[in-house]
Amino acid sequence: MTRSCLPILVSACLLTTYSCEKPPPAGVAAEVNSRPITFDDVDKQYKLQFPSPSPEISEDQVAIQKLEVLRGMIDNEILLQRAEKRSLVAQDSEVEAKFNELKAPYTQEEFQKQLTARKITAEELKAQLRRDLSIQKLFNKDITSHISITDKDVTDFYNANKASFNLAEPQVHLAQVLVTSQPDPNVRNLKSDKAQNEDQARQKIQMIEARLKQGEDFAMIAQNFSEEPNTATNGGDLGFIPESSLEQAHVELRKMVMSLQPGQISPVIRTPEGFRILKVVSKEPAGQRELTDPRVQQTIRETLLNRKDQLLKAVYYEVARNEAKVVNHYARSLHAKYAGEEK
Repeated sequence: MTRSCLPILVSACLLTTYSCEKPPPAGVAAEVNSRPITFDDVDKQYKLQFPSPSPEISEDQVAIQKLEVLRGMIDNEILLQRAEKRSLVAQDSEVEAKFNELKAPYTQEEFQKQLTARKITAEELKAQLRRDLSIQKLFNKDITSHISITDKDVTDFYNANKASFNLAEPQVHLAQVLVTSQPDPNVRNLKSDKAQNEDQARQKIQMIEARLKQGEDFAMIAQNFSEEPNTATNGGDLGFIPESSLEQAHVELRKMVMSLQPGQISPVIRTPEGFRILKVVSKEPAGQRELTDPRVQQTIRETLLNRKDQLLKAVYYEVARNEAKVVNHYARSLHAKYAGEEK
């Protein structure tokens, strides 16, 4: 990322801000409907996402990363305030239940090590869980509960894609979560969560594995945390993979896939691209699949549901941003700095 890119990014961030004549409050990076996000909060979140920055990283690159972190915090604050207005904030009992689920796979000492590695306290984790659960309740109320897939939708999809249900050879329908040690700027998972090195990648995939073992939805985990840019947004869905293609894959990965039954989730698999967890959605023999096959209908409904869910969430984010009063003081200060340098 070059120095010349920073003014462009800052200007883009400023498009979401409102003019403000008075100087910003001390220590405040941004305001969402007059509620402050402090620089201390930004720095803490930045260290969580970038715990081991490269020694060669420039001041401009740090600023760009902090702008990205702040943008995610602004989005979360917008949604949290919406949840508050709708009386959808997670209750203490819900937070404690989720917290205990996360603790369950570990001893007390192991869990404390996990917290220490992430540089977060138990209370801070609970606060994050409350935000996440509240936003999830908001999505369920305003988005998921309104999605309806009709029989006609299923039939139309099948007729338009009938050839894809004619399998020339046995195929496996897979989904995946991928965590890498090298952050990819093209990754856009819902949590903006990217491991920065090998240790953080290993800790992150262990956290994901623990949550999956507790029964959390695989697709939602992939949307929130997966670092595979082409599949994270659709719940990690890889579609149908011919068995012949698996022959060309990583040996351990192929062995694992062939050993799993539909609905089962793999343990963590170390591959050249990073740490993976796979889910076998279904296994299909060769031949034409008819619309009367319940598995075909289920596959189509899940595909259409995921598509609508992702579209409506993207729209929801944009509408929420447009309706919120956001003042990004950090972006404004950088804009003033670099505009002055250009003169």
